[in-house]
Amino acid sequence: MNRKLIALDLDGTTLNSNSELSFKTKQVLKKAQDAGHIVSIVTGRPNRNSVNYYDELNLTSPMINFNGALGHIPHKKWDKEYELTFNKKIAFEILKEKENLGIKVIAAEGKNLALADVPNHTWGDYFPTALTSNEVLNKFNLKQDPTSMMLLVDKEKKELIVNELNSSFGDRISVGVWGGPNPILELSPRGINKTYGIRYLANHFKIEQKDIIAFGDEHNDAEMLTYAGWGVAMKNGTEQIRSLANDVTSLDNDHDGMAFYLEDYLDLA
Repeated sequence: MNRKLIALDLDGTTLNSNSELSFKTKQVLKKAQDAGHIVSIVTGRPNRNSVNYYDELNLTSPMINFNGALGHIPHKKWDKEYELTFNKKIAFEILKEKENLGIKVIAAEGKNLALADVPNHTWGDYFPTALTSNEVLNKFNLKQDPTSMMLLVDKEKKELIVNELNSSFGDRISVGVWGGPNPILELSPRGINKTYGIRYLANHFKIEQKDIIAFGDEHNDAEMLTYAGWGVAMKNGTEQIRSLANDVTSLDNDHDGMAFYLEDYLDLA
């Protein structure tokens, strides 16, 4: 069998509902690496809250963060590392219009950047719950162009905010809308998605498109699953994602759906 590039989304795919890696997942991914395949995390998460999974899986391959905008090898200097950004002035414009638009929390991120304008007391580990003075998103602290911005918004105004952002900045950024119960918008450099990351890795490792297998469950996996030679949606994935994929796992992310599928696909049992 040709060497494969295995591109793995984290949440809802490689991780279970408790955001954990199961024993089975670790076992299968080790077997895949031992068989010579490249296992790469390709996630919308920042590097700061995905490197722990990278380490737990004992990976040595590059990791793709921020939906394709950052490609790097954690803990190492990699001469092929890249980070795509957009102008920090956009962040300042959005901050200025925050109240008018109906935005609750604004965060700006990058490989070595994590700033938020107010502490978040409402949801999850994506936004900090406490901020020191140098973690506050303002003109003084944001000295570099961000790779990604996350906006926690008023649910009722979500569509309106998306339209406003697109009309003001649509030539420079892409606006992603998160699935799930929380009204979160994600801003990325224009036209960048997970496909940028997997194409970059495939070129680097000289792997043909037909030898890329990708797993995902949500809207931000759509381009990656359709680009990969074999795109696999999780049983627990959205209806849209399942309809786009070449195949769907028979088990969900709480029952090692990705691991069992990959073990079978690569004949690792």
